Amino acid sequence: MKQTIFYLFFGVFFLTLTSFGFHKFYVAVYQIEYAPEKEMLQITSRIFADDLNKALEKKYTKKHYLGTNKESPEDLVLLKKYLSENLIIKVNGQSKAMNFLSKEMEGDVLICYLSIKDISKLKSLEVHNAVLVDWDSEQQNITHFTILGTKQSFLFTASSTERMLKF
Repeated sequence: MKQTIFYLFFGVFFLTLTSFGFHKFYVAVYQIEYAPEKEMLQITSRIFADDLNKALEKKYTKKHYLGTNKESPEDLVLLKKYLSENLIIKVNGQSKAMNFLSKEMEGDVLICYLSIKDISKLKSLEVHNAVLVDWDSEQQNITHFTILGTKQSFLFTASSTERMLKF
C-alpha cells in the first residue's frame, strides 16, 4: 500500500512539474545619468548577448557573434547602428548623437557604454527605447534615470517606447 501511494504521489508530482512550460524573460536594463560637471549624459546598457545577436540576425539577415570569440568588426558596426536606430535621445527637444565608448561581457550580458556630450543645461529628455522589441514583442527595457539628484525608472515595452522627462 505504501508503495502504491508513493508511486501515485511521485506520478502526480512529476505531471505537475512537467505541465508548466519554461518561460524566458526578455529584459534589458539601462542606466542614464546626467553628469553636469562633465556636461554629458552617461548611458550604460545591459542586454543579453544571445538576444541581441538574434535581433541583429533578424534585422540584417546574417548571423552575428557579439560577445564571442567569433565577433567580427562588422558585428560591432551593426551593433552601433542598431543601437542608434532603436535608442534615441532628444535633449532639450533636439536629437543628439550617442558616442559608443566601449563594451564588455559580464557572463552572458553585453554591457555597452555610451555618452552624449555638450549638454550644459538639461531642461528635458525625450527617450525612445525600442531595443529588441522588433525581435520579440515581449521584450522589456527597464531604464533608470539619475538626473540632477532625482531618480526615476521607466519600463519600455513594445506598446510603450517613448518617455518625456522635464526638469
